[in-house]
Amino acid sequence: MLKVEHIGIAVKDLENSNMLFQRLFGKEHYKIEEVASEAVNTSFFQMGETKIELLQAESEDSAIAKFIAKRGEGIHHIAFEVEDIHAEMERLRNEGFTLLNEQPKKGADNKLICFVHPKTANGLLVELCQEIKD
Repeated sequence: MLKVEHIGIAVKDLENSNMLFQRLFGKEHYKIEEVASEAVNTSFFQMGETKIELLQAESEDSAIAKFIAKRGEGIHHIAFEVEDIHAEMERLRNEGFTLLNEQPKKGADNKLICFVHPKTANGLLVELCQEIKD
């Protein structure tokens, strides 16, 4: 793993949360993006080399809606940038981790993504991210 790519924060209201975090960070978000496969709208803030991703559910049966219903708003996942997502997935499987995806899928911010099950990572949802190269 190369670095923390972003920290994902589940929010109920993206517009209000953007205003809150804009005041907190002293800067505006740089992009809003819908990720249909995850049924979320996202907003990104750049903080040095790391991003903060706000996630708002677009349907009541999405993972973010379920997370907020169970735990409330807050940190949902930590994403790590990897050079080769396929190799990293294989390495983690060999180390005994359970992955939530058999294959990487397209995520927000031009990334291929895969999640590590929190039950195998001390309750932390870990996301692997690899930049999609055109």
